[in-house]
Amino acid sequence: MKHLQRGIPVLASLNIAKTVAFYKNKLGFDKQGYMDENYAVLARDKVEIHFWKCDDKIHPENTSCYVRVQDIDTLYKEMQAAEVVHPRGAIEDKPYGIREFAIVDLDGNLIKFGEYLQH
Repeated sequence: MKHLQRGIPVLASLNIAKTVAFYKNKLGFDKQGYMDENYAVLARDKVEIHFWKCDDKIHPENTSCYVRVQDIDTLYKEMQAAEVVHPRGAIEDKPYGIREFAIVDLDGNLIKFGEYLQH
């Protein structure tokens, strides 16, 4: 039996309501599993992200997660249009066989998106 099924990042948020609005309006997360003033659960496609309320920006500014995707070039164009691509996170093929780019949310959480290169 395989016990581990999937990982779910839990990211810091300085303001849960603003974070939820950002992920819905800018990143296309459309499913809200839960939200109160201290915690939120959002999803898009097969990815779920949890957010916890914090009062110190040091937490989100030093946190990141990685999301494996399909059709990365289309997703990249979507994120460019939303103006959320990290200034140093433009799409590129990495030497470790992954095409990836990065975005940063309004609190400073870094999210990298990657797709294995076809050989």
